[in-house]
Amino acid sequence: MKLEGRRVLITGGGTGVGAGVALAFAREGCQVAITGRREDRLREVANRWKGDPKILYHPADVGDRESVSKLFQWAAEDLGPIDILVHSAGTNIPQRAVADISPEDWDLVLKINATGAFNCIHAVLPQMRDRRDGVIINIGSIAAKRAGPLGGVAYNASKFAMGALGITVGIEERDNNIRVTNIHPGEINTEILEKRPVAVSDEHKAQILQPEDFGEVCILLATLPSRANIPELIIKPTSQPYA
Repeated sequence: MKLEGRRVLITGGGTGVGAGVALAFAREGCQVAITGRREDRLREVANRWKGDPKILYHPADVGDRESVSKLFQWAAEDLGPIDILVHSAGTNIPQRAVADISPEDWDLVLKINATGAFNCIHAVLPQMRDRRDGVIINIGSIAAKRAGPLGGVAYNASKFAMGALGITVGIEERDNNIRVTNIHPGEINTEILEKRPVAVSDEHKAQILQPEDFGEVCILLATLPSRANIPELIIKPTSQPYA
């Protein structure tokens, strides 16, 4: 258990990929804390883990800088210095075409997906710089590599921004031994599918990526030697072509 005792903070940890990653790090003996906007969902994930140390949780809105500031103050007291940040918080909206989207929905998606990632990375970097060590994993989207109508204009733009953020931070902070990876998944069976303009069938959900598919990937990234880093990683369902 190479990661035993390492401190991990996971955004979007109350559902989907974030929850799956949290449980994977907990099984590795890490001290795990999760955050998200819904405290009941965070508590539910924390209670699924019966081992020690317990999964900690604290509600926060990553798009709100004051909320993020309070989150990291809490983490400093209850979790300790963060070794690994996994940013998994994200959202989308049903009206996705540029002809249909409202300015308010554009602002919402960009605030959570792009600005939310910036807020959390900006908040965690000072402590990682002090220790000259840290791992940041961004759960992005294949939409960051090839925009299309499925994700929609706001989601695609936000994921491109998130991808550029991760690459830039990785370059700027490499001399501080801070490694950043953008994971670009294809379709995942999470609650975000409920915001699709067209309902997704159970058969389709079973064929695409599942939240638990990402735990071991994040463990791999976190256990690489400090001299090695994977800046970008594309993961797609085997049932679907890349292009």
